[in-house]
Amino acid sequence: MKAQLFTRIEKIINILDPSSIPDARKVILQPLIEFIQSKVSAHQDIRLNFICTHNSRRSHLSQVWAQTLAYHFNIKNVACYSGGTESTAVFLMIVETLENSGFEIEMLSKGDNPIYSIKFAENELPIIGFSKKMDATFNPTSHFAAIMTCSQADGDCPIVAGAEARFPIPFEDPKAFDNTPQQAEKYTERSLQIATELYYVFSKIKS
Repeated sequence: MKAQLFTRIEKIINILDPSSIPDARKVILQPLIEFIQSKVSAHQDIRLNFICTHNSRRSHLSQVWAQTLAYHFNIKNVACYSGGTESTAVFLMIVETLENSGFEIEMLSKGDNPIYSIKFAENELPIIGFSKKMDATFNPTSHFAAIMTCSQADGDCPIVAGAEARFPIPFEDPKAFDNTPQQAEKYTERSLQIATELYYVFSKIKS
C-alpha cells in the first residue's frame, strides 16, 4: 500500500483548485499531458527535466511538485529532474517555501551550491536538489521530456540535446520580488500555481 504524503503537503494538495487554471493555460499544458499519457499507456519510464536559466527557483519548484504529485496520483516510474542553461545555487527562499509547504529538507553539503535532500513522504526516496546545467551527468541524457519553465531558457535553447520532446511551460519569476515585503507571499503564490498546474496534469493521466 502506498505510504501517505506528509500531512501538511497533503493538506495543500487537497485545497488546490485546477478549475482556477485559465483555458489558455490548459492548452499549454495539454501536450505534456499527452506525452505522459503515452508513456503510461506504453508502460515506459517517464523522465521529466524542468529547465530554467539559472536552475535556482522555478525549475526546482516544478521538479519537486511534479515528483510529489506523480506519487500522489500513483503514477508509476516517474523521475523528475531540473537543470539550467547555467549553474548557480538553489535560492534560499525556495527552500523556505518548500519547508513551509511541509517538505522535510536537509542540507547534505554546504558551499556555494549546496545539495539538499527534499522528502515528501516518510519512506520514499528524497528528491536531491541542487543547481546544475541541464546536461549535467546527474540528469538523463536521452528519452526525457524537457519542460522549459522560463521564457529566457526557452529562447536560449531551441534544441535540448537528448530530449525526446520539449514543452515550453513558462512561469513568471518570483525573483522580481526579492528583498521586498511581498517576497514570501509571491514565492508561495508561484509555488501554489506550479503545484496547481501539475496537479491538473497528473490528474488527467489514466493508468
